[in-house]
Amino acid sequence: MQIILVSRHFKVARPITIMPRHLLIAGASFLSLVLLTAQLISPLTVRVKNADRRGGALAQQESHEAQLFVDNNLQVMAARLGELKAQILQLDTLGERLSGLAGVKRETLPPSTPPDGQGGAFVPAPPGADELQREIDRLAQEVNARTDELGFLESKFLEKRVVERLLPTTLPVKEAVLGSPFGYRSDPIIGLRAMHEGIDFNSETGKPVVAAADGVILAAAYQGDFGNMVEVDHGDGLTTRYAHLSRMDVKPGNIVKRGDKVGAVGSTGRSTGSHLHFEVRMLGVPQNPANFLKQGDEYAFLKRH
Repeated sequence: MQIILVSRHFKVARPITIMPRHLLIAGASFLSLVLLTAQLISPLTVRVKNADRRGGALAQQESHEAQLFVDNNLQVMAARLGELKAQILQLDTLGERLSGLAGVKRETLPPSTPPDGQGGAFVPAPPGADELQREIDRLAQEVNARTDELGFLESKFLEKRVVERLLPTTLPVKEAVLGSPFGYRSDPIIGLRAMHEGIDFNSETGKPVVAAADGVILAAAYQGDFGNMVEVDHGDGLTTRYAHLSRMDVKPGNIVKRGDKVGAVGSTGRSTGSHLHFEVRMLGVPQNPANFLKQGDEYAFLKRH
C-alpha cells in the first residue's frame, strides 16, 4: 500500500509505502496501549467499589446502632413509667392510711369523661418516645402532688399526736374510786352549797399520782386549802392541778410525760380524808375533767361510789 504525502515544504509529492509489518506493529502497539490502560483503571475501579461497599456497610452499621440506641431509650423510658405508676400506687395507699390516722378526708378528683359521640374497637398503638416522655412528665407531676399531700397529712397527723399527748386523758390515780364530781355540791366541811372545780379520786395515802398528759411543772408547793399541790402546764393555756398530796416528787421547771409520777395521794390542806383533787383549767377557767378523761381508755373502767 502506498500513501502520497503532499506538503507545502516539498515541491513534489512524496510517496510512502506501508508494508504489512507496519500494520502489525501499529496493531500490537494499540493493543498494548489498551491493555496498559485497562491495568491502570482496574485497581481504581476495585477501590471505588470497595469504598462503596465499606460506605454502605458503615451506613448500615450506624443505622443499626442508632436503632439500638432508640430501642434502649424506649425500654428505659418504659421501665421508668412502670416505676412511677408503682410509686403512685404506694403513695395512694400510704395517703389513705395517713388520712385515716390524721382524721382528714382526702379530696378525690372526678374521673375524666370522653366527649360524646365517640367509639370503635380498641386497637392499641405502640407508644413512641414523645408519648412516653409526656406520660412520664404527667406521672412525675402526680408523684409530686402526692408527696405534697403526704407532707400535709403527716403534719396533720403529728399535730393530732401532739394534741393527744397534751390533752389530759390519762387517769391521775389508778384503781381509785370516783368521789365528788365537777359542779355544785354541799361543802363537806361547812355543809353549804359550793362549786367543786375538779374531780375527787378516793384512794389510800401514798398511792402514786401521775401526770394526765405531757407538760411542764409550773408549781409544786403547799397552797393553803389545796395543801401540797402540783400544777402542770400543757400548753395553749391548758393546765392541770393535783391537790392534797402527801408527797410531791417534782419541782417547777421539770418536764413530765404522760404517766410520769408527780406525787402521792394524801389529805393535806382542807380535806376530810385521803384522796386526790384533780382539776383541768383553760386560761385559768375550771373545766370539767371528765370531758377530757372520757377521751381516754381508762375512764370507762373507773370505779364509782
